[in-house]
Amino acid sequence: MGFARWVFLAAGVYGFVVLTPLYVLESAVSSSQGPVTHPEYYYGFVGCALAFQLLFLIIARDPARLRPAMLAAIVEKAGFPAAVWPLFLQHRAPATVAVFSSIDLLWGALFVISYFRTARAAPQ
Repeated sequence: MGFARWVFLAAGVYGFVVLTPLYVLESAVSSSQGPVTHPEYYYGFVGCALAFQLLFLIIARDPARLRPAMLAAIVEKAGFPAAVWPLFLQHRAPATVAVFSSIDLLWGALFVISYFRTARAAPQ
């Protein structure tokens, strides 16, 4: 159970640290990646992603009880790389975005491990 707690706690903290600054970095993102032509998508992505960081912190408090929510967390971590890597391979997304999406793959793998380790540790 301790493994899942630490994984979800670390993921939630990491996510807040990485995502929160995006609210004030639109101009920096625009200058390096091209203009944000649909700010509603940009800010909507940040807001939705931050909501999931909160879910990770909630899961960290009681992984056994909230084990079903881990499935949503796994899907959330798979979504970004599933979109980015095909775009990167088509030369439609920059390498820096592919790298950050790969970090989500790592978190997703840790979430899968947490899910299965929590199953063994869950009281019957």
